[in-house]
This record gives sequence, structure tokens and C-alpha cells, in this order.
Amino acid sequence: MDSSEKLHDEVVNCRKCPRLVSWRESVAAEKRAAFRDWTYWGRPLPGFGDRRAKVMALGLAPAAHGGNRTGRIFTGDRSGDWLFRTLYRAGFANQPTSVSRDDGLELHGAYVTAAVRCAPPGNKPTLQERDNCNPYLQRELRLLAELRVIVPLGHFAYDALALALGAHQRPRFGHGAEWRLEDGRTVLCSYHPSQRNTFTSLVTEEMFDRIFRRARELAEGG
Repeated sequence: MDSSEKLHDEVVNCRKCPRLVSWRESVAAEKRAAFRDWTYWGRPLPGFGDRRAKVMALGLAPAAHGGNRTGRIFTGDRSGDWLFRTLYRAGFANQPTSVSRDDGLELHGAYVTAAVRCAPPGNKPTLQERDNCNPYLQRELRLLAELRVIVPLGHFAYDALALALGAHQRPRFGHGAEWRLEDGRTVLCSYHPSQRNTFTSLVTEEMFDRIFRRARELAEGG
């Protein structure tokens, strides 16, 4: 029988993608000067959050000096700063910051994961690497029995989600677009809070907040 503990261990010990294994480990060994005192995680990242979550946020992949350093998804980088501030304001997190695995952060009713679990060079995983990781996402979707809303952050995550759902046809991706699945769950699309998107105001904090307010509304039956 599958379990969250079994999935966690398999993710952390995964070595399916030689390019990603080499990159994440070299980054962890070389480090960035600002983080020279850190012991980098340097391994794949499991999902993080409430096992009774009704809302899932699905990102692209860990940042080389973010999650790959801290050992927690979306932790220690600017995209994560945006995400956890928003989750806090929407009532899904007990604090607005996420800086390390032992910082006291807890999620309530929410779960955060990624399409690819290792930091990729240039923040660009290949489609094969996405596909290698996809069974982990499939298992998360099954294990989160109370899940009602899935928020893919960006087109890459949306495609990975469609693959995990076995959906050959789906609505066009767009910020705020909704896709009601046959099982009653809702896919609620959002632009990724990457520096490129936030610096150019393709996504603003108000836009991002609206997504997770809507996610809460849908999760509560709205």
C-alpha cells in the first residue's frame, strides 16, 4: 500500500535523471558565496504541507540556491517569498515567510509541490525529466484524498498536471482560467511568481492573492 512516508523516501532518494543529479550535487558542493555557511540539501524535494489539504499549489522545479539549498520546496528564493506570503494572507499558512526547514512554517489545508523535484540547469527541465518525475505527482494526487483544487503555477506545471491526470484535452492555460474535472476537483491556473513575471508585472501580488482567495472559495464549495 502506498503512503506519504513511502513517497517521501522514494522522492528524496531518486536518481532517475543523470543531468539533474549531476547539477544539483555540483551546486550543493560549490555553493553560492552568500550561502557558504549552509549545508546544502542537494537532493530531490518531496512535497510539503497538510496531508488533509484541499488546495495544492504545483510549481515548476526547485531553485538551485532555494529549495536545493534549504531542503523544502519554494523555500529560500523569491518565488517562494511570493507564494508563502499569499498563502498566509489566504489563511493557508501560519506565517508569511519560509526560509528553512526548521523555521516553524505550517500549512493548513494546503500542500505545495513541483512538477520536477530536482533543481535543473537554467531552471529549465527537459520534457523527459518532467515525465520521469510525473509518477510522483500522480501518487500525490491519489494520496491527498481531500484535495478539491489544484493550482498549477505556469504552463509547464499545467502540462505536467494534465499528464498526471491522463487528460489528452484540456482548456487553454491562462491566469485565472478554471477547469472542472469529472471527479469534481477544479484546476485553477495561475502565472508563476518568477522574478521575470513579477518584475514585469505579468503577475502582481493582488492578482496572485485573488487566485488563492478563489482557491479557498472553491475548496469550501463555492
